[in-house]
Amino acid sequence: MSYQKYGFEPAFVERVKLKMKNPDTKERIKMMLQGVTKYDLQDRTKVRRFVGMLSKVLGEKLTDKQTENMISFVIAQKIDPNSTFHLIKLWSMFR
Repeated sequence: MSYQKYGFEPAFVERVKLKMKNPDTKERIKMMLQGVTKYDLQDRTKVRRFVGMLSKVLGEKLTDKQTENMISFVIAQKIDPNSTFHLIKLWSMFR
């Protein structure tokens, strides 16, 4: 899995996936990320802010290293939230 190259523990990923199955949590996150563009996801400062907000919603305490790994991962993926292909690629990575 390519997310493991960025230092994500499989147990952490499974924990987050389980939390995302809660419809209320999922809706809160969707609302927080509404209107995010691919340019926002290439800006380290904005990605850091998103990671902080999302970790609070999910109740996950992230170390500085985990935060940096997550920021690097998001920037490296060059995600375009309006591209179905990009979203399918991310979905398949974490399924």
